[in-house]
Amino acid sequence: MTIDQTDRELLAQLQQDATQSYAALGQAVGLSAGAAHERVRKLKAAGVIRRTTIEVDPAALGSGVLAYVLLDTDAWMGDAVTRQALADIAAVEEAHIIAGPASVLVKVRTETTEALQQTLRALHQVDGVTSTQTVVVLESCFERPPAVM
Repeated sequence: MTIDQTDRELLAQLQQDATQSYAALGQAVGLSAGAAHERVRKLKAAGVIRRTTIEVDPAALGSGVLAYVLLDTDAWMGDAVTRQALADIAAVEEAHIIAGPASVLVKVRTETTEALQQTLRALHQVDGVTSTQTVVVLESCFERPPAVM
């Protein structure tokens, strides 16, 4: 699917507020409500829009401790079993196979540093993980969605 400037504008509008009506979306980008709806449907069908969700403040839900953990391994971590083992650890929000100082980078959110320690223990139990290096975030300056413009 080719993404044109109107699609990019629609995506930017949706990133700002995914609850907008198609009439409001269309008006913002110069389309009718029906045309905006059809474009959004096509963007979803093509996999450009993966899902529609909300952004929640993790600290408001009691998960104020954010850490990034590098996993050193003695095996390839890209198989389905390993991916599932990481996904089964509730505190792991993201997992990425990387090139660099480790094999895998995971993003972890927990309620307390004690819960982070439990999560690190669980990560050590994943088959192939030999060690971890953890960076605890003290304060987030900003986070942004992918640029569409």
